[in-house]
Amino acid sequence: MFTIQRKEEHGNINHGWLNTYHHFSFANFFDPNKMGFGSLRVLNDDYIKGERGFDMHSHKDMEIITYVIDGVLTHRDSLHNERSVNRGQVQYMSAGSGIMHSEHNNAEETLRLLQIWILPASTGGIPNYGDYLFEPDERKDKWLHFVGKDKIKLNQDVNFYVIETTKPYEFDIELGRQIYLVNIEGDTLINDQILKQGDSLMASSMKLEFTPEGSSHVLLIEMKGE
Repeated sequence: MFTIQRKEEHGNINHGWLNTYHHFSFANFFDPNKMGFGSLRVLNDDYIKGERGFDMHSHKDMEIITYVIDGVLTHRDSLHNERSVNRGQVQYMSAGSGIMHSEHNNAEETLRLLQIWILPASTGGIPNYGDYLFEPDERKDKWLHFVGKDKIKLNQDVNFYVIETTKPYEFDIELGRQIYLVNIEGDTLINDQILKQGDSLMASSMKLEFTPEGSSHVLLIEMKGE
């Protein structure tokens, strides 16, 4: 499998203060053919204007990863965490039996982030929050494996990788595994197909070869195949 979805094919909802691209059915966007991919249920590419955000709301039985691309995200939750995360920093929540949180952009500049929801392997459990600040060099010219056994552990068999580079690189998808990829910034040639900013790719059990056209910033989610 090798399937590209262009940014224009995602569900774009512009609320004024929030301009979002839903890769899968979410909130006001519904497409019965886009209900998720493997254990990946939600991927929203959010652009949040300054001094706006999401007020306190609840989550349950979901693993949530937030990857900040530009700006600063301020997080508060019912576990008494209050944190600000910026470019390259990763925030995660295991909602478990239930958690409340808010997310705001307290600066004047637009905040861009990817919010990603993963279906858990089991429901319930103790809610948890954490964040990691990764230095740019950790993802420069090499894959940074930031979700999985080495760093952030989720209640699911899933791995997250990110890279920023101007050099050719590759990724081998093992037999029985599949990936969902977001081309975050720049243009990237992948197996002779160009992906532009905001485009995505689904692929399984194959070798992917990447050639950046300029600088390439890519996030890849690897999971069990369907």
